[in-house]
Amino acid sequence: MEQTLEFAREAHAGKPQLPLALRLIENTGVRKRHLVQPVEKALDHPGFEERNRIYEIESKKRCPDAIEEALANALLRAEDIDAIIYVSCTGFMMPSLTAWLINTMGFRYDTRQLPIAQLGCAAGGAAINRAHDFCVAHPGSNVLIVSCEMCSLCYQPDADDIGSLLSDGLFGDAVAAAVVRGRPGAGVAGVRLRRNASYLIPNTEEWISYAVRGTGFHFRLDRRVPGTMEPLAPVLRGLAADHGWDAADLDFYIVHAGGPRILDDLARYLGVEHSVFRHSRGTLTEYGNIASAVVLDALRRRFEEGPLPTGATGVIAGFGPGITAEMALGTWVDGTTGDRRGKHRVAGAARRPHVGRTA
Repeated sequence: MEQTLEFAREAHAGKPQLPLALRLIENTGVRKRHLVQPVEKALDHPGFEERNRIYEIESKKRCPDAIEEALANALLRAEDIDAIIYVSCTGFMMPSLTAWLINTMGFRYDTRQLPIAQLGCAAGGAAINRAHDFCVAHPGSNVLIVSCEMCSLCYQPDADDIGSLLSDGLFGDAVAAAVVRGRPGAGVAGVRLRRNASYLIPNTEEWISYAVRGTGFHFRLDRRVPGTMEPLAPVLRGLAADHGWDAADLDFYIVHAGGPRILDDLARYLGVEHSVFRHSRGTLTEYGNIASAVVLDALRRRFEEGPLPTGATGVIAGFGPGITAEMALGTWVDGTTGDRRGKHRVAGAARRPHVGRTA
């Protein structure tokens, strides 16, 4: 945080919006972030082509370790995976990184590929939901989720509006992986996915967006975004009620940490204690907003906090451009015995912390 504030003071000295931007950055709750390059290089802009080259190099360097650990935690091998969902909004490759992963990591050549590029921070929740859908449609299948977000490669030195300056102090880089297993298995703990839903707040598509220019992706953030939990909280409550649950009385909450205001408002509108979002706040404090990887890292923190009893209820939710919400309900499986009551679960949160990545 101290480095971020100092760089902001130097880069935007004398600009009238700087004092407000510094206050907003200080209030993000972010104390530390991880970048794929030294911060001095991250602040440089060598051109969109070079940045995208760095994205490709770094994604190929950093994804395999997280993937291998996620597979190990799920007690699966690469050849057991039937589909790979790859989510990222901070770089572009065609073919998707999924093709490279299949060719280099031992996945079967008939593995389905589903790259998701334009759901931003909501993509982590969307990946879990699409994996759930796949396992329902293809019983017994296993799906690998990979999130690769290098937000620092989107830094624009000349962007000095309040939204840009705030995002410069908020976003971090991370790689994450998780597995949705289609079969129960002794020794595999995780969330048994019960149902999922999506919701788009009408007429908000310009509130979070990219302007694509010759210098790359320019992040645009509307000042109304922090207020989006007021219309989304009733949607979450309705999803839980349709399943016979009370959204204010669940055992775990894994939600996207877009910023402290998002978490504070969601707690207020759901009628829950602020502490239920401690895993999301931990991600925000130690990694910043890591886009689609937030929900996977928050889930890892839920694992590391200690086991929940089988049957404990919870929600996973990601929010992003659109404004889009991707939500899932699930029950905890402690992994001590095979779960014979259902098939679909998220498995693979790492049992120990990892700098800048999660599995």
